This record gives sequence, C-alpha cells and structure tokens, in this order.
Amino acid sequence: MAETTAPHASVAAAPPKKSKALLWASIVLVIGGAVAAYFLLAGKNGHASVEKPKPTPALYYKLDPAFVVNFEAEQLVRFLQVTVEVMTRDVATLDFVKQHDPVVRNDLLLMLSNQQYSVLATAKGKVDLRTQALAVVRAAIAREGGDAGQIEAVYFTSFVMQ
Repeated sequence: MAETTAPHASVAAAPPKKSKALLWASIVLVIGGAVAAYFLLAGKNGHASVEKPKPTPALYYKLDPAFVVNFEAEQLVRFLQVTVEVMTRDVATLDFVKQHDPVVRNDLLLMLSNQQYSVLATAKGKVDLRTQALAVVRAAIAREGGDAGQIEAVYFTSFVMQ
C-alpha cells in the first residue's frame, strides 16, 4: 500500500509568515521607543536628567558679640577672639537659635575656653574646632527641644589669636 499524505498536513508544518513579521516589527518598535525616550529625557551631557529641587536659601545668625576667651600656652596667657555664625535653611530653626542664644553662647564659650593654643595655631586645629562648634550648637538646640538636624553649619567669620 502506498502512503498518501493529506493535503492539509503540509500547510500546518510551515509557520505563517505574518506572525514572524509581526514579532520583528514589535521588537523594532519597542527598541525604537526606548531609544527615543532616552534621547527625549537626556540632558546636555547625554545622561538622563532629573531635575533637582533648588535648595532654599541659606539663613545665617551671627552670635554677637564675638567670643573672647583666654587660655594658657607655654606659661603665657593667650587670647582667642572668634565671631561665629550659625547656618540653617529653616526660618523656624533660625528663630529658635535666636531665642536660645544665651544657651548656645554659654556652651560655645565653655568649649572655646578648653582649647590649646598649639592646636588652634594649625589649619587642621581650626577645622576641628569648627566641627566641635557645630556639635556644641546642635547639642544645645536639641537639649532645648529644637530640631538640631536643621543646623547645617557653623562658620568662623573672624578668628584672632594672640
């Protein structure tokens, strides 16, 4: 007996050409869309740009008058005069620092009077002192019930040693 093939069997074996073309068109469309989205969102330097919110302006409070402390150094009495400004971006925190100025000044004065002349005579000593001053101001504000994290920096706007 001779084998016969059904006419519809050969049609089912070959995949339809429309589905392959549709698949490739979809892939090209997705890749093209991704590339277009990247370039639409890309900044001048070729990286996708994400707009950062502009920070609120810095607010400064000058602890006035300047601090004057004396300390001994090599059998001599030395003096330090320093003007300190506190920086925040929050108006409520600025008002809080103003309200508690005596506490902040007291704590800074105690910290400044415990310094060593030989250490403060170096650039590193001044930077370290500024870091200590920031910690002292934050601690005073926190102790009084304020948000110490809102105090961003403490600056010495005048620094004189004799």
